[in-house]
Amino acid sequence: MRLPLYQVDAFTSRLFGGNPAAICPLENWLPDSLLQSIAIENNIAETAYFVKEADGYRLRWFTPTVEMDLCGHATLAAAFVLFQCLGLAGDSVTFQSRSGPLTVTRNSDLYTLDFPSRPPLPLPASDAITAALGAEPQAVLAARDLLCVFASEAVVAALKPDMKAIAALSHIAVIVTAPGDHSDFVSRFFAPALGVDEDPVTGSAHCTLTPYWAGRLGKTRMTARQISARGGDLTVEEAGDRVKMSGHAVLYLEGFANVAI
Repeated sequence: MRLPLYQVDAFTSRLFGGNPAAICPLENWLPDSLLQSIAIENNIAETAYFVKEADGYRLRWFTPTVEMDLCGHATLAAAFVLFQCLGLAGDSVTFQSRSGPLTVTRNSDLYTLDFPSRPPLPLPASDAITAALGAEPQAVLAARDLLCVFASEAVVAALKPDMKAIAALSHIAVIVTAPGDHSDFVSRFFAPALGVDEDPVTGSAHCTLTPYWAGRLGKTRMTARQISARGGDLTVEEAGDRVKMSGHAVLYLEGFANVAI
């Protein structure tokens, strides 16, 4: 069986930047074990699959080890494939997902994602978190992921976390963040428990970063940069119980996966 397969760099305007996502349009759902095997074979942060439904599309995301509840960059990439590669008409598409309906709109080559907000709550200080990151954060909060706040972009850039220790923490991933030198804030994202030591650009993390920084900076619209090796840029906006994230995408490849059912 030949399945169409696209690889898109999301949250970037340049090839080999941002976060790569593999996108596989399906006519019908295949066994979960096969979806996971394809994600393992692709061996990038996320492989996303979508199937047409009456009210839009059903979207699912897989890392090389697990199915995720929410993924921003692969949602952007899926919308990009629908509009740019598959000729979807209009400027808006809604995906049904494990995190509810997710709408993506496009304005020329800029894509805006409408995602649920996940405000973080403060946590007590933890020696385990400090040891895992190799530096003591100024504050620790949590939603789905731990959020560790540092004083400066330079401190966040210099972190060399112990991935085994990160994977042993109580949350599935760790976001580290600080005020940005050339953006409102910067971040990095570590998720070794999900098979991704450091994710290049993480849309779902900004569901937590956006309400945190909106409250701290007293503004609802902000610029954000994820300072991984590949790097990526977003514009984010707090909108009540939703977060809007805007960015660009670039097509890297298109082809077919040959699989047996």
